[in-house]
Amino acid sequence: MDVLCCLSKDEVYNNVKWLTRDEKNLYVHRLAVDPMYQKKGIGKLLMDFAEEYGLNNGLKSVRLDTFSKNKRNNKFYRSRNYIQLDDVYFPNQSEFPFHCYEKILN
Repeated sequence: MDVLCCLSKDEVYNNVKWLTRDEKNLYVHRLAVDPMYQKKGIGKLLMDFAEEYGLNNGLKSVRLDTFSKNKRNNKFYRSRNYIQLDDVYFPNQSEFPFHCYEKILN
């Protein structure tokens, strides 16, 4: 399994009213599981890893976005106690927004 982690933030997120200050946050840009391996808990394991990584490294929260029309992803993040915040737009990708989420790490 390949896992890639990067700590950075694109400018499109500057106007989002995040729950925590813009410091010590982990950003999950895209979570993807090969369709052949979906429904086996791999997405859960990847998010568990991201959250545990954040906790172990003193990060305050995990931030992410997901396509507003992807009902399964939105339900998945809400079930993990992520709070839905503002929307961001990527006009080159879709006319529909992406919902931003954040989970404070304790």
